[in-house]
Amino acid sequence: MTDSPEKQRPSVTSRRLRTALTRLPQWWPLPACVLLGTVSGLSYGLLASPQYESTSYAMAVAEDETNPAAALGFAQSYGRLVTSDATLSYAQGAAGEPMRALRSQVRSETSPDSPMIAVTGTSDKPGKAADIANAVIEAVIVSSGHVSKDTGVKLIKFTHAMKPDQPVSPSVPLGTAVGAAAGGLLGGLVLLVRPRRTERAVSAPVPAPTAAEGHAPAEERELVR
Repeated sequence: MTDSPEKQRPSVTSRRLRTALTRLPQWWPLPACVLLGTVSGLSYGLLASPQYESTSYAMAVAEDETNPAAALGFAQSYGRLVTSDATLSYAQGAAGEPMRALRSQVRSETSPDSPMIAVTGTSDKPGKAADIANAVIEAVIVSSGHVSKDTGVKLIKFTHAMKPDQPVSPSVPLGTAVGAAAGGLLGGLVLLVRPRRTERAVSAPVPAPTAAEGHAPAEERELVR
């Protein structure tokens, strides 16, 4: 029994698709992946919600009878306490965000050369980013004040976080460039791991000797000798 035309059509279509793919140059995955990565990066830059960042600073100051070098060590310690549960639970009211959300919206940085603490707030709203940074830095300052008599070091606010004017991400040119680079890398890997296309060796037919060549006259054979 022969298959119906409906059953034969998919096989014919797949055969045509394989034939079309074999006719393409071997390097076709590279431009295809670059184009796909460029479109993906451009789409992300255009459709993703913008993110804003704002930073506030505090400085550790040694009191009268405390070694000034101790302020640097305490600044490192207070910088690690910025994202602790105690600090975030105290700051969540002023920040207007739950503690679970603040964990992903706050980061801190310290310098090994100066007793400075930087607290950065991140949000999709510029005013909210500044509120988060200011609320968290205030929480750290209040916590340090509770133990300043024992440590001899206190934190003071150095700068106030301001409302940012421009978002830090996503950037359409940067997203497009990153997408194109990622697509090019993926296309290069595909070219390295894909099996090589084997070229069929084409052998030219060798003509057989004719009857005239096989039965040359004796005189010609003598001359050849």
